[in-house]
Amino acid sequence: MPQPVRIAPSILSADFARLGEEVRAIDAAGAEYIHVDVMDGHFVPNLTIGPAVVKALRPHSKKVFDVHLMIAPVDPFIAEFVDAGADILTIHAEAGPHLHRSLQAIKARGIKCGVSLVPTTPANAIEYVMDMVDLILVMSVNPGFGGQSFIRSQLKKIEEIRRMIDASGRTIDLQVDGGINPETAREVIAAGADVLVAGSAVFKGDASAYAANIRALRGGA
Repeated sequence: MPQPVRIAPSILSADFARLGEEVRAIDAAGAEYIHVDVMDGHFVPNLTIGPAVVKALRPHSKKVFDVHLMIAPVDPFIAEFVDAGADILTIHAEAGPHLHRSLQAIKARGIKCGVSLVPTTPANAIEYVMDMVDLILVMSVNPGFGGQSFIRSQLKKIEEIRRMIDASGRTIDLQVDGGINPETAREVIAAGADVLVAGSAVFKGDASAYAANIRALRGGA
């Protein structure tokens, strides 16, 4: 069964000139996770931040730093992001040839590991790592940019992965990222998701609006 719904605001939509202040604001507004999108301009068509920014932000919140590595290769950077303060490192099943080995490397550093799937990757791509992952991230847009529209075919994938998690008997976060707003949030929660990544839906308005924005994403869940 799904766990309680948690909200993971993506700082990709925050004001980059005030990132520390923005992280403190979403922490105070009730976010459970701080979602950090790392893009390399190679695996995805955008370039964002590196471990130095994660390290600089770490003192601003004790909440879970949920770091999503949209980079390839990923293995050379695992240690840097762990040392910077990541609590969860999520890597893409499509980013390298040895997913199991990469997940092992993360676990060996003593933090949680996650695996992400782009919209065209089927759920069964993670069948043989279900025994080790702590988080599964379904991308409901093509990764690389914020503000995209939700891809509805991913609802079926969320449902399928929810069944896989329940069958495993393990506690695994089922996270969804892309096009999340109060309307799509209800749909992905109904499909079995329990961690919602949202950027513009959280960071619209000024900091005084963030708590209400987060409550709207939770809906009645």
